[in-house]
Amino acid sequence: MQLFFSAGLILAIVLWGIVAPDSVGAVFDMLLAVITRDFGWLYLWVVLGLVVLAMVLAFSRYGDLKLGGEDDEPEFSIGSWFAMLFAAGMGIGLVFWGVAEPISHYGAPPPGIAANTPEAANTAMRYSFFHWGLHPWAVYSIVALAIAFFQFRKGGSALVSTAIESLPWASLNKLGPVVNVLAVIATAFGVAASLGMGALQINSGLNSMMGLPVGNTSQVGIILVTTVLFLASAVTGVTKGIKWLSNINLTLAALLTLAVFVMGPTVAIIDTFTSTLGSYLSEFVRMSLRMTPFRESSWVSGWTVFYWAWWVSWSPFVGLFIARVSRGRTIREFILGTVLAPTLAAFVWFSVFGGTALNMEIMQGLPMAEAVTADVATAMFVMFDALPMSGLLSGLATVLVLLFFVTSGDSATLVLGMMSTGGQDNPSARVKVVWGLLVSGIAISLLLAGGVKAVQTATIVFALPFTLVIVLMAVALWRGVREDWDAEQKRDKVLRRRMREILK
Repeated sequence: MQLFFSAGLILAIVLWGIVAPDSVGAVFDMLLAVITRDFGWLYLWVVLGLVVLAMVLAFSRYGDLKLGGEDDEPEFSIGSWFAMLFAAGMGIGLVFWGVAEPISHYGAPPPGIAANTPEAANTAMRYSFFHWGLHPWAVYSIVALAIAFFQFRKGGSALVSTAIESLPWASLNKLGPVVNVLAVIATAFGVAASLGMGALQINSGLNSMMGLPVGNTSQVGIILVTTVLFLASAVTGVTKGIKWLSNINLTLAALLTLAVFVMGPTVAIIDTFTSTLGSYLSEFVRMSLRMTPFRESSWVSGWTVFYWAWWVSWSPFVGLFIARVSRGRTIREFILGTVLAPTLAAFVWFSVFGGTALNMEIMQGLPMAEAVTADVATAMFVMFDALPMSGLLSGLATVLVLLFFVTSGDSATLVLGMMSTGGQDNPSARVKVVWGLLVSGIAISLLLAGGVKAVQTATIVFALPFTLVIVLMAVALWRGVREDWDAEQKRDKVLRRRMREILK
């Protein structure tokens, strides 16, 4: 029932976007403006609270609890596990914004900072760290941990609603189907928007290398080809296609990063990482709770609040996928792997790509800002043109975006299949194919209707009610962890007493 209801609602919104793109755009733009203006404070407090909760769970006594039985061992190696969660979590986004975001902040920094100055450059890097660091990964981690905890330790279903239904308030049980439908819609639209961005950047890369025209025809063709690839990967299952592609992805990303680090301004990149990490840590709380009540500025709502809402909208998809591949990990190992490790990887990525682009703009006089203003999707390729072996770098980046596109698509079809079949770990190939075709259909139809921005906006709108769902999941997780810890301590105490009695 949830499958038909969710798919029907998604199809209705897609048809609305095709028939009346101006209407759907106007409605969702209005809702987005209201949400970011009136509920920005809610996003800031909730996401900061999730960061604090993640750190408390990781470094407290509760970190020793295992996600599963005492004899359960992890299904995947550390390397494969990290590769899969990183590829699903924000792979395409990092490639898309690695150059564009720092350059954008440099030209249009937060209020109180003069544009196109050294201070603006430092602020640009700090906010890039902030928007892609601990906060988004804490959102993913807590949602994933709540799902994994109640699935693997309590025998619940692999559904977002399972954690909430554990709370001692009977009225919440009625919200389960609503929560799951919201999760399906947020996942489908979030992934479709990501596929749209990926198609734009692949098109830019192929244009740079082979002269492929930039336009709807090329982008639709790219989506069709990659849909076939990610469906083939999804049908083979997690242990084969998704794992293999994620491992290749991480290797290519590391090679591309190393190449730019070596061929770019190496010392400046190291200095950028060092300086930005220090300012990020010193300004952490201030950035986390920054609003502008006495200043007419949309910067915080347009960037930070938008990002926080975006990560919330992606959390059911990424959370369910991470939970699916994390059985047998301890809570401490889980949080270190899903928060601290990917945060460090994102810092390195932005230092290399954003730091190189800013160095070219400021120290070498290359028009990186003009490139970002002209077309965000081409920014990275413009930077490559100024480096040795630009053709090889552009080719590697295009393949990387393509693989991130495929890994996002295959993991999304798996998760949508799980959510729409009552939490089955391995939904049938037919269900995966249905969802894969529907998601790619959303991306194509809205691309043709000029509505990729509209679908991004719609995703953010659906994120507001899901923010409250995450709060309930966090409460349920804290209660469950404390109860299980107390129960384990009691069992250990009984065992020790019996052992002493036996030895007497």
